[in-house]
Amino acid sequence: MGDQNRISVKTSGKGSGNSQGEVQNSEKQSFPPSGPSAAPPRPEDLPPEERLNVVYRVTNGLAQQMEKARIAEYTELLRSPWRLIWLNVLTGTARGVGVALGFTFFAATIIYVLQGLGALNLPIIGDYIADIVRIVQHQLELKNF
Repeated sequence: MGDQNRISVKTSGKGSGNSQGEVQNSEKQSFPPSGPSAAPPRPEDLPPEERLNVVYRVTNGLAQQMEKARIAEYTELLRSPWRLIWLNVLTGTARGVGVALGFTFFAATIIYVLQGLGALNLPIIGDYIADIVRIVQHQLELKNF
């Protein structure tokens, strides 16, 4: 944060101004004041231009955060329930297809590993795996598409 949050304000010094209201001696103060016991400036201590500056920066920051959160798109979605239903149907369908493909890939991988273990002819595990593979292959042969 550091220098990004600093506000510079010109204040009048203790010089004598002429009748036209010009400042003879001006010095620059920065907010927040530096030092260990420096308190943040109160809004009423700032000149009107700086108050508007602060309000603008805060408002701009909130607008950017709302854009990042996509609140406008969300409220538009809530105003059209049929679009919301349609998007939920599409999302559910995509998730269902993804789960089906993922499970198919996982099951095929497990069957492939079990076939490899069955080929090793391990005494107890080999017979058990061979039975599972035979059952699966038999089910696949019954379902000719």
